[in-house]
Amino acid sequence: VLPYIIAFYLILGILEDVGYLPRLAVLLDTTMHRFGLHGFAIIPTLLGLGCNVPAILATRVLESRRERFIAATLVAIAVPCASAQAMIFGLVGAFGTEYVLMVYGTLLVVWVIIGLILNRIMKGLSPELLIEIPPYRLPPVRTVLQKLNMRVQGFLREAVPIILLAIIVVNMLFFIGVFDAAARFAAPVVTGILGLPEDSVTAIVIGMLRKDAALGMLGATVMTAKQMVIGSVVLTMFFPCIAAFVVLYRELGMVDFFKSLTVMLTSSIVVGGILNLIL
Repeated sequence: VLPYIIAFYLILGILEDVGYLPRLAVLLDTTMHRFGLHGFAIIPTLLGLGCNVPAILATRVLESRRERFIAATLVAIAVPCASAQAMIFGLVGAFGTEYVLMVYGTLLVVWVIIGLILNRIMKGLSPELLIEIPPYRLPPVRTVLQKLNMRVQGFLREAVPIILLAIIVVNMLFFIGVFDAAARFAAPVVTGILGLPEDSVTAIVIGMLRKDAALGMLGATVMTAKQMVIGSVVLTMFFPCIAAFVVLYRELGMVDFFKSLTVMLTSSIVVGGILNLIL
């Protein structure tokens, strides 16, 4: 996670200091309001394409709790991180470019539909975007590096201790067989509703630890192009990886965290089932 965090915090700092991010926020403000967000919500979305952890942390730029919930949930559900994207291109792309486009097209449609639904059912309004547009300027290298150092240190202080503890707990649960029991419990859904082979059940469960590793496990099974598309979409939408899982809990609080997980679990099963029927 850390290399992606450093890279995207660096890019974010450069875009901020150049003066481009405010312009991007204004450009997309009208569109983002349809999802109950204002234009600055595009920043977490873009960050999520590198790593969901800094993307969820970046929802702090949004003013209301409602906006932060919608933005963080959309990132966790429909924005694949860079490592997951690499596996999607490698595994799904082996069947043809059109199947990769199916995965990304499905995730885009999911992002739009869930955003519209959450905007409709959640109480509250999105504040208007009032922002001063700064002139373009060339940022000093020292300033960019200082901002990068500050943000990375802040992340390490806040997230790493909890992430390490969570990894220890999850590995203990895996060692004592909890994940095997979960795989047996999920088997009827995975093989019946989603139409995936039995060998993929463990990969779906392992997706809670690392999405890229789970996608790699899918690649080790004998799957058709249709099944690989469904598996990739479901793994992207399913529970976030352990690092994003912990940060999501910290940012949203217990109640909103479980609401977000409910949305993820329900939507991943529904979308996977629909894909199984129409593909």
